Amino acid sequence: MITANRYFRDKFGHKMYKASISLDLTCPNRDGSKGTGGCIFCSKGGSGEFSASGDSVKDQIERAVSQVRSKAGPDAGYIAYFQSFTGTYCSAGYLERVLDEASSCEGIEAISVATRPDCLGPDILAVLENLAAGIPLFVELGLQTSSDETAVLINRCYKTGEYISAVKALKAIGANVITHIIFGLPGEDKDMMKDTVRTAVDAGSDGYKFTCLYVLKDTALEKMYLNKEVEILEMEEYFDIVEEAVKLLPDDAVVHRFTGDGPKSILLAPEWTKNKRQVVNYINRRFGL
Repeated sequence: MITANRYFRDKFGHKMYKASISLDLTCPNRDGSKGTGGCIFCSKGGSGEFSASGDSVKDQIERAVSQVRSKAGPDAGYIAYFQSFTGTYCSAGYLERVLDEASSCEGIEAISVATRPDCLGPDILAVLENLAAGIPLFVELGLQTSSDETAVLINRCYKTGEYISAVKALKAIGANVITHIIFGLPGEDKDMMKDTVRTAVDAGSDGYKFTCLYVLKDTALEKMYLNKEVEILEMEEYFDIVEEAVKLLPDDAVVHRFTGDGPKSILLAPEWTKNKRQVVNYINRRFGL
């Protein structure tokens, strides 16, 4: 296992920071083409609550960079991170335009696009392939679980086989694939969570983002949580699972995130994720980082 910090330093020669970007897009399980309401854990912001906002991609990047420049220092590089909703749920022409705008911004050394496996048609893949020929490209796929039964429960609206095919297609065009996995989804036991990790490994994922299931206000999951239909993992319990998951990864796999944290203003549970410094210190001690 390799941490993201080490990976980026080795690849780019210095520390890298993400400049989060929010596009005016939606998801196929929000607009009715596949479903409505989005995944049960996803907020109105489409997982982009921490991204900047502005009239253009360039504006958003400049704002995001300015917020961390004093901490990052003059030698840092930046990744333009298309974070919210489904980053490829648009026309190929629009995607090409915003990606080109991002890659031409000062300080941007890589592009990262968060999307769904079922939003990678031939025209979109052609745009991504052209981009990857000129700048490092990371594509983040929200697998969450390999169980198609759980996928129905969380309203994911695509089958796991589509994820496996997407990983192969992305790697064929030179993209680095990062897989999002959630531990603690309703009805899943530890073996099911480990099966999800094995599925991602077997598919050929390059990197991994693990997170605990957390409950945000105004989501379908909130109703389930308040009705006591779902239990949220405690910190030790969650990281016990993460430790077992890490053991399943190849030696060259990159862990980009050991857990996530929702915005405090709309976070209901788990409480332990609110103290980010405490969680980071715990991760560093437990995993020897």
